[in-house]
Amino acid sequence: MTSEMTDIIMTDTESMDMRLDAFLASVYEDKSRTFFQKLIKEGSVLVDGKTVRPGLMLDPDQTIEISFPEPESLNILPEDIPLDVVYEDEDVILINKPRGMVVHPAAGHYSGTLVNALLYHCHDLSGINGVLRPGIVHRIDKDTTGIVIACKNDMAHRSIATQLKAHTSKRAYYALVRGNIKEDTGTVDRPIGRDPKNRKKMACRPDGKNAVTHFTVLERFGNYTLTECRLETGRTHQIRVHMTSLGHPLAGDEVYGTGKDPFSVQGQLLHAYLFGFEHPSTHTYMEFTVPLPDDFEKCLTFLRNH
Repeated sequence: MTSEMTDIIMTDTESMDMRLDAFLASVYEDKSRTFFQKLIKEGSVLVDGKTVRPGLMLDPDQTIEISFPEPESLNILPEDIPLDVVYEDEDVILINKPRGMVVHPAAGHYSGTLVNALLYHCHDLSGINGVLRPGIVHRIDKDTTGIVIACKNDMAHRSIATQLKAHTSKRAYYALVRGNIKEDTGTVDRPIGRDPKNRKKMACRPDGKNAVTHFTVLERFGNYTLTECRLETGRTHQIRVHMTSLGHPLAGDEVYGTGKDPFSVQGQLLHAYLFGFEHPSTHTYMEFTVPLPDDFEKCLTFLRNH
């Protein structure tokens, strides 16, 4: 018998007149609209306690109860992998993730991930995201470095997830992009969705999900520009896609960029240096920063000297 995991969310004014299946897909970005259509038809989604159709148009202040089937149990083992712990208490742990580390297990990566390391270090992690992503509220790409927050219990998980959805948490990145950005500051407000020509890529497209990135130029090197990017939303590959849409793909990004860079770094030069949030238990605002990794600093030194 398959066990289930139940989640309850409330609709708000932003969800008014949205289809139920589309709304759920916008809330749970790692799951598709088709996935939720199947759940709704199976009666695993209740709105105000009643079974409904996938095309139900929502109103504010409705209660949606979703019963997720527990994913098939996989043998995700704790692994003694060193972690750069930025902060830790009974509710949360913040890690400075190195380049090349995958955040959670997936096809082809069932070991060596941040989750494997956290299971060894913490023992207890929130179970909201199932056996593959215990404790994981958000993620950064394999080759992006910097702060990732994980939660040790479901209360903390729901609190941080709510803050991320409401855009009340703070996330800032250092990004080295190709080309000379003429403006000192700017905002990219372009929806992001799956690239229809390449399912492994994302793209700016009118039917995508709302995505907003604010950038500030920190230093110019002629053919490269160091920027600070602050996320208002958190879409997959958001900074990489938005900066590419401006004609300034990230240095080292072999997925969205073309050509070669004069330094040898595996992956995009993107570093999540700041994370700020309201603590789930104390409700005090906390903010943490981490320095640039050595390989990123060496690239900047090279550009300054040349």
